[in-house]
Amino acid sequence: MIKLSSRLNTVLFSVLALLAFAANSILARLALGAGDIDAAGFTIVRLLSAIVMLSILLHFKQKSNAIANANSKATSNANSKATSNAESAVKPKSSWFSAVMLFIYACSFSFAYLSLETGTGALVLFAAVQITMVIKNHLQGNRLQFIELLGLIVAFSGFVYLVFPNLSTPSFQGFVLMTIAGIAWAFYTLKGQGVSDPLSASNTNFLRTLPFVFVLFIFSYPSIIYTWQGILLAITSGALASALGYYCWYLALAGLSITQASVIQLSVPVIAALGGVIWISEPVSIDFIISAALVCTGILLVVFAHYRKASAGL
Repeated sequence: MIKLSSRLNTVLFSVLALLAFAANSILARLALGAGDIDAAGFTIVRLLSAIVMLSILLHFKQKSNAIANANSKATSNANSKATSNAESAVKPKSSWFSAVMLFIYACSFSFAYLSLETGTGALVLFAAVQITMVIKNHLQGNRLQFIELLGLIVAFSGFVYLVFPNLSTPSFQGFVLMTIAGIAWAFYTLKGQGVSDPLSASNTNFLRTLPFVFVLFIFSYPSIIYTWQGILLAITSGALASALGYYCWYLALAGLSITQASVIQLSVPVIAALGGVIWISEPVSIDFIISAALVCTGILLVVFAHYRKASAGL
């Protein structure tokens, strides 16, 4: 029963995180594409909003824990002391490296988006994420099984099939920036595995981006462009899609292998396209159906291979 609950939690948090990633893509597209805010301003407001949201969530969590500990102390001082000691031993496993990767991703993505079309940018970003995580996994001695490799190829083929009609020759600057963003996001994801307290880790990672946000503000202040609509979109991106989405992602990573974490992110463009169908009444094309089927099939192959390997004790 515990294993079932754990798997359900992994699925739930994975879905929530992927929905947030897709929402982030749409919000960035609306804000930057319409010129309602510039890349630096979007990055600054996005990160600051995420910091505020995560700090509020952490405050309420700590307050709830304090009340629970007080009630426990009233019934059993010994148990309360043991619980307190156990909680104090838990470390969020945040790091300055994670904060740097987070800032590089957010900043590079925003600036790259100005010179890349949506399909091209998505292909470069997720290709960089996939390659980085697969190479890292291989260097750690975790070789892919045939079914896992097949799943990656099928899912990536479906992803390319989805964005192919919108591809264009990318500008060199945009290509480099989006590649850097993909590599940074891959390392941020990898550092999230094994985190004991995802909320505290996420909050600390975002807080540690403040010095870099300040430097970005100083250098970009004279040329920052914004409208209230652009600020609202950036706040929504930061407080909801980023803060809550990245928190859910760290929660999901507790039950995902590196290969699973890399391949399921290929579903984000498909989810974003599905959001367009539902919310903007865009037509459902045969290309979208084929792409979604390929991506889902690839993900299922990777998940099946992982659990088969786990059951065999490999």
